[in-house]
Amino acid sequence: MEIHIMHDIIEVIASAIEIIAVIVIAGSILVNLTKALFKLNSKDPEFFKEYKNKIGKALQAGLEFLVAADIIRTVTIEPTLQGVLILGLLVLIRTFLSWSLIVEAEERWPWQSAKNENVTQESKE
Repeated sequence: MEIHIMHDIIEVIASAIEIIAVIVIAGSILVNLTKALFKLNSKDPEFFKEYKNKIGKALQAGLEFLVAADIIRTVTIEPTLQGVLILGLLVLIRTFLSWSLIVEAEERWPWQSAKNENVTQESKE
């Protein structure tokens, strides 16, 4: 009986984390879309890039929450080989998506240093 209650509590926690992920993603899109509508007539050339970067960062944060929920659910509720394999596949897919967002937003691979870091280091020498 106690194990059943514990599983229910863990399921609620994992679901709450998934809800947080949705709130982070949807909230960021709404906030940034509203800001974008007010800046639509702006002459700022970085306008769209800034919008895209903020949405990308929100998606990355949301993906991290979703991975955390999957880990909690798989490790505590379904510690089977099939559950772990599915978790591994989900983490792999979400990691690929996260890297794709980094490449898109920052125009570099995740393991490369940022462009402005290179400029700063060259100017110091």
